[in-house]
Amino acid sequence: MDTELRQTLHRRGLRMTPQRQLVLDAVTELGHATPEAICTRVQETAPAVNITTVYRTLDLLEQLGVVRHTHLGHGAPTYATSEHEHVHLVCHHCGTVDEIDVDALDALADALRSSRGFRLDAAHVALSGTCRACAERADAELTVDAVDTEDAP
Repeated sequence: MDTELRQTLHRRGLRMTPQRQLVLDAVTELGHATPEAICTRVQETAPAVNITTVYRTLDLLEQLGVVRHTHLGHGAPTYATSEHEHVHLVCHHCGTVDEIDVDALDALADALRSSRGFRLDAAHVALSGTCRACAERADAELTVDAVDTEDAP
């Protein structure tokens, strides 16, 4: 990827700076990471790199198709390399993030394309809901509450 990225940058009159390389390395190593987490990782090697540089670099890398971002909730977006394609399942109770293959949304993508002409980018999707553990905990609490109500005088 580095060689291809260098060629793409060169074609645009840009070069692979050490900061760009450090940001790309951090995204690759961290998997899903916020700009703040990426900045912290980069600063381990280059303390002078600031968050503004990280944001600008992430924007450039996204324009070049090297990284992509996903909003997993109310906080900052998370970034991953463009090859890292999956749908995120975000639990709004515990915040757990799970992943499923983008193929799981093929039927939805087909329906959207045929009915609306819309082309879904499923690798850029986060679905929110309740994870299995939280759902089971909520069901158990409902069962206990129901038993307590039956026992009340």
